[in-house]
Amino acid sequence: MREYNGLTTAPRRALCPSGITARCTTALAMALSLAMLAGCASRPAQVAPNVEPTIDAPATAALAPRPAPTLTTPDLAAQLRSDAPLRYVVKSGDTLWGIASYYLRDPWYWPQLWDDNPDIANPHLIYPGQVLVLTRGPDGQPVLARGRTQRLSPRIREQPLDNIATIPLDAIRAFITGPRMVAAKQLANAPYVVSFIDEHLVGGKGTTVYVRGLDNNAAALESYSLVRDTGPYTDPDSGQMLGREALPVGEITIDEFADVATGVVTRSFREALVGDRLLPMETQDLVRNFYPHAPASPIEGRIISVYDGVSSVGQYQVVTLSVGRDDGIERGHVLDIYEAGRVVRDTVAGGQVQLPELQSGELMVFKTDEAVSFALIMRARRAVHVNDVVRAPQG
Repeated sequence: MREYNGLTTAPRRALCPSGITARCTTALAMALSLAMLAGCASRPAQVAPNVEPTIDAPATAALAPRPAPTLTTPDLAAQLRSDAPLRYVVKSGDTLWGIASYYLRDPWYWPQLWDDNPDIANPHLIYPGQVLVLTRGPDGQPVLARGRTQRLSPRIREQPLDNIATIPLDAIRAFITGPRMVAAKQLANAPYVVSFIDEHLVGGKGTTVYVRGLDNNAAALESYSLVRDTGPYTDPDSGQMLGREALPVGEITIDEFADVATGVVTRSFREALVGDRLLPMETQDLVRNFYPHAPASPIEGRIISVYDGVSSVGQYQVVTLSVGRDDGIERGHVLDIYEAGRVVRDTVAGGQVQLPELQSGELMVFKTDEAVSFALIMRARRAVHVNDVVRAPQG
């Protein structure tokens, strides 16, 4: 529920001196916390009435390295939405991108708005039931901080409380079971189907398969994705092969490990063939433990593939980019998408002229490899196409 958004009514709280932002020392942070507690005792409550006593957020949090500096703006208040909620209770089903979009016109300024705690391994983890309070710092810039967590019922409290995802899981289900970019050497060395039971030529769900290349070692997994090599991914600018496309065929569970292992097809997307390869399965952790932010340095690449095989795509579709970890791309990076301007005939001066580029949307990277990365289109103002350019947002 969104409440009154006039920030002049928001409770002020002591923050770091101007210029230090939210990176105070631990001692100063403790002193400020004690001062806040003393001051809050004489203030009227800023939360809705009849809220039950609260409990703290879970102590467990996935470890993450401290983030590198990202794109910032000197006037964050200009980025704040006019309808930003003064107080927001995180709900199950929320995403970090969605919450950032409630407050900011450009959600990649989230690290600048969020009053993260340097003593927490991953300060951007947010949980259902937490209260987010919008206030202002001494410099007048908006700051979003954790409030107290609303009480959960005993039934829910007995269950593990998972942090909210950065992007919607449903949006990348197609990716988890969709084509993947794999290094040519990795695919060539992957275990493969050597035959099916009863000399079958193809296999489907429930079919017994025989696999070579797994061996009987402790590192072997029980379940694998079954994929098929369907050709190379190529950089549209350099022509360099970035990797191979692995088309999903199904999933296999291995029952017995040996030089020729035995397994069963537990899920089938298409008919399995002799020669299909086994790869570790993607996991749903792809949507968690990172946060939206812009690269700190200029980055430019292209969209080289779309996961449903079409050339024109829109919001919440997964695309492959021609830039990866070696180019400075990391999970959570938000990039602008640009459509190349059309070449038109100049009927007055003669000849042809290329029209300016058009910004068509934004995407967020959720998985990286050395040479490529995988991103979800978060906003699409117009149709997005293969070969469109992606760039770091400009400050």
